[in-house]
Amino acid sequence: MTPIRVVRHQRVKPYMSHTALITVYFTSFYSIMNYHLIFWGNSFYSCRIFWVQKRVIRIIMGRRSRDSCRNLFKKLNILLCKSQYIFSVLLFLVNNTDQFVVNSDTHSVNTRQSINHHLSHTNLATYQKGVYYLGFKIF
Repeated sequence: MTPIRVVRHQRVKPYMSHTALITVYFTSFYSIMNYHLIFWGNSFYSCRIFWVQKRVIRIIMGRRSRDSCRNLFKKLNILLCKSQYIFSVLLFLVNNTDQFVVNSDTHSVNTRQSINHHLSHTNLATYQKGVYYLGFKIF
């Protein structure tokens, strides 16, 4: 991933309106953050990206570095990095439901869970942190 430079926003802020700053956020930061988020959103780097996201929100709203961002995210209707990750994973699962195995395909017994997706049992942490396994756990 390329490092995101927040310094540009500090230089531009005095010359732009609030709505223009939000547009700059969505065109520069959000597009980079959201690119293939379902694959890297559960990694160590997501904490760093969240830190940068909070910094950008504070710059847009004119807050200090120690101020809380919780209400700022709500006020701007912007999802946090982790929330965006969960939303992207669920959207991926909903759009690709035909590619997954359901329980009725794995056994012939008609049960209440037969229409649910089949979640294979695994002990590999790498697979459990992946889109397929974690996505069905969230779903």
